[in-house]
Amino acid sequence: MGEEIEKELSTEPVDLKPKKPSMRAPEGIRTFTVCRQSDETGISGEGVVIEGVTFATGHTVLHWLSPAPRGSIAFFDAFDDFLKIHIKSHPTNKTILTFEDGEQTIYDGG
Repeated sequence: MGEEIEKELSTEPVDLKPKKPSMRAPEGIRTFTVCRQSDETGISGEGVVIEGVTFATGHTVLHWLSPAPRGSIAFFDAFDDFLKIHIKSHPTNKTILTFEDGEQTIYDGG
């Protein structure tokens, strides 16, 4: 009793590689870009204006690429909150959302 067994953490590359998501996080992490073909507000500009990541929980982090050179970071509790505020509310921007696996969604107000 009172004897603590210290578990050694592995530093082997194979043990540190990202693994398939657990049952608690069935979606995993997805990265994406946001490309605006137009900019109705004139604030963020046209082209790829956001780099983003969505976590398995739905939390979403955005890196706005303007103003240059640093841009800014924004956090959302849910991916749908981000869509509602920055994508769907600006249909004339004709925004293209592209995920790292090639999946694309075009929001053109249609």
